Amino acid sequence: MTHPAFDLTGRTALVTGASRGIGAALATALASAGADVAITARDTASLAETQAAIQALGRRAIPLALDVTDVAGIRATIDTAATALGGLDILINNAGMEQVCPALEVEEALWDAILDTNLKGAFFCAQAAAKAMRAGGRTGAIVNLCSLTSEVGIPTAVPYGSSKTGLLGMTRALATEWAPLGIRVNAIAPGYFRTAMTEVFYADPAWQAAMLPKIPLGRFGELDDLAGIVIFLASDASGYITGQCFPVDGGFLASV
Repeated sequence: MTHPAFDLTGRTALVTGASRGIGAALATALASAGADVAITARDTASLAETQAAIQALGRRAIPLALDVTDVAGIRATIDTAATALGGLDILINNAGMEQVCPALEVEEALWDAILDTNLKGAFFCAQAAAKAMRAGGRTGAIVNLCSLTSEVGIPTAVPYGSSKTGLLGMTRALATEWAPLGIRVNAIAPGYFRTAMTEVFYADPAWQAAMLPKIPLGRFGELDDLAGIVIFLASDASGYITGQCFPVDGGFLASV
């Protein structure tokens, strides 16, 4: 028997970057708990698999095109989602990008692309979602996707780490400002999960051999490891929690 506080039946959510990897897993997890979900990516055709997985769970899935570096597009897409879903209760700020690059070789264009996607885009998605929540007379929950780089320095990931450290600060600031509105803002920080974005690391057996002993639980993360935390943070089960970032990292940060 599932505790009723975790039930998302009747709730509506929007997940950015939901075409694959972590975003697809989080969108499907919310649907498994009862939510109807708007899913976004730059290309709606790439959302077909996530849409089918959500529909197989008996929930509505609304695919929408969204480039999170386009602020006007963010506002229009979230308004469309809220209208189609009959309101908005949950936002998962997952869309992100990374490109490994030594700090001495980072060009302005790369810096801007990463910061505009991971930090600026996340803020304006949160802002638009909060407005939609208020317009619908609802409280809400926002979950941002931070990173281990929000807490520790990782070589060749300076723009990415800067964006994710900024996202952690944004999470805390929005949580304090929007608490009186009934909008909770939290974050999760996934550890080492194999996705298209991190494949460059996993393709190197030497990297895997060096990294695995640093994870106390002795394994890399599986996408299913993220389902419980996102349902928890989106649901009434975390109703007295805001402004927090939860590592999902097999104990990596605890052992640093």
